[in-house]
Amino acid sequence: MSQILIIYTGGTIGMMSDPITKVLKPINFEQIMDNVPELEKLNCKIKVHSFEEIIDSSNMNPAIWSELAGLIEANYHENDGFVILHGSDTMAYTASALSFMLENLGKPIIFTGSQLPISAIRTDAKENLMTAIEIAKAKKNDRARVPEVCIYFDYKLFRGNRAFKYNSSKFEAFRSPNYPILAESGVHLRFSANDIRHPQDGEELIIHNNLISDVAVLKLYPGIGQKVVEAILNSDVRGVVMETFGAGNTTTDDWFLNLLEKAIKDGKVIVDISQCKVGTVELGRYETSKQLKDMGIASGYDMTFESAVTKMMYLLGEFDDPALVKQYMEQDLRGEITVS
Repeated sequence: MSQILIIYTGGTIGMMSDPITKVLKPINFEQIMDNVPELEKLNCKIKVHSFEEIIDSSNMNPAIWSELAGLIEANYHENDGFVILHGSDTMAYTASALSFMLENLGKPIIFTGSQLPISAIRTDAKENLMTAIEIAKAKKNDRARVPEVCIYFDYKLFRGNRAFKYNSSKFEAFRSPNYPILAESGVHLRFSANDIRHPQDGEELIIHNNLISDVAVLKLYPGIGQKVVEAILNSDVRGVVMETFGAGNTTTDDWFLNLLEKAIKDGKVIVDISQCKVGTVELGRYETSKQLKDMGIASGYDMTFESAVTKMMYLLGEFDDPALVKQYMEQDLRGEITVS
C-alpha cells in the first residue's frame, strides 16, 4: 500500500470563518480531516506534517522553501509521494523553487489548495485534496506516474514551474499556456505520458538549499524614466529579471542600452522574459532586441515570471561566475523552458 506524506503549510484550504467577526482564520489539520471523511476510503496510508505556525502564502520566502526541501529529503525514502497544502497566491513560486532545488526527483510532489475554505458548502478543497493524493500515489509498472513538482487545481495537473495564478475569483485559478497539462481529472484520471519528465534510472535525489535572493525586477512600460531604471540596475543585486514587450523587445534609447551594458559589465546577470503570457522571447528577431543579445542579455524564452525569479535565485546560489549563471539561465534544467 502506498504511503503519502501531506505537508500542511496553510492557505485558504485550512481556513474557517469566525462566527462572530466573519474573518477567515486558520484551523489545524485534524479539523481539515474532519471535513473530508472520504480520505479514509483512499487505498493508501496517509501521514501528516503540519507546520507549527500556519503560514499565509503571502509570507512565503526562500527560508520556508528550504524547510520544505528538507522535509522532503528527510521523508523521501519512506513515502511514495507528497502533497503540499499551500495558499494559491504564491503557490507557483514555491512549486517553481522546489523544482530547481530537488534534482533527480523521482517521486510526485503535488501542490494544491483551494479558492474556498474546506468548511464552505461549495468548496473546491475536497476534490483538489482527494485527487492530489490520487495523483501522488499513482504508479505504472511500479514507477510514479508523475515524478515532478506539480500543481493540481480544478481538475487539471500542471508542471509547477510552468504554471501561474491568473484568477482570484474562479475555481480555475491556474493556467499553463506554454506547456500542456500533465493530467486531467474527470470520470477517469488521464495522464499525458509524453509530456511528463522522468529521472534517469539510478540517479539519487540531490537537494540544493542555497538560494540567493539578490534578484531585482525591471518591468518595462512606455515612458519609463532613466531614474527608475538606474535605481534598479545600480542596486546591490546580482541578478535582474527584465520583463519586456512582445518577443523580448525594449526601447532602443541610448541611455537605456548604456545602463544595461554597464550593469552586465559590473557582473549582473540580466534575463529577458516577455510580459506576454503566451509565446516566447526571440532575441535578435527585431532590431529592438538585437542589441540586447549582442551585449549579453540572457534569453528567458517562454519562462513564467515565477520560474525566472526562482531559477535565478537557485543559480546565484550555485555559481559565483555570472557567465555560468547566464549559461544555465538559457538551458532547460527542469522542463521550465522550451529552448528554440
